[in-house]
Amino acid sequence: MQAERLFAAIRQIAGRGLTQAEVNAIIACFAGETPRRTINAAGLQIVKVSEGLRLAAYLCPAKIWTIGYGSTGAHVKKGLTITAAQAEALLLDDLKRFENGVARLCTVATENQFSAMVSLAFNIGLAAFENSTLLKKHLAGDYAGAAKQFSRWNQGGGKVLAGLVKRRAAEAVLYLT
Repeated sequence: MQAERLFAAIRQIAGRGLTQAEVNAIIACFAGETPRRTINAAGLQIVKVSEGLRLAAYLCPAKIWTIGYGSTGAHVKKGLTITAAQAEALLLDDLKRFENGVARLCTVATENQFSAMVSLAFNIGLAAFENSTLLKKHLAGDYAGAAKQFSRWNQGGGKVLAGLVKRRAAEAVLYLT
């Protein structure tokens, strides 16, 4: 009964229903756990659409061996092929590092801000994200200024890429939503 009243009060304060992720996070807090933030469906869709699904290893514009939905690292070599299910599993596993990194760097962010920043960090790397003006503006509470910074990350291999321009626009919209 008390849990039902608590969730009813939280819904009233929020002015909306709670997502399952929000319910899980609240329950985890009461269990003494620190919930791990994850990218939301909208952010995941940006990553998937922007990266595209490639089941055979390829060299991306930055000349890095890549497979699946943008998975890179020592496990990706010329000639490697995977299934769609393996690509999905690789993506979710790869995203954990970026989710944890963005959560560590941004302790205050809405679900959409967090997800947009995870998508960006996944693409540019945590080190670049950590040193970005976007992060500095976000941490200072200048969310409009931070949103404008997404468009600055539009190059791959030293060239402006139409796909990155489109991705950054989608990330900025999600960030401001």
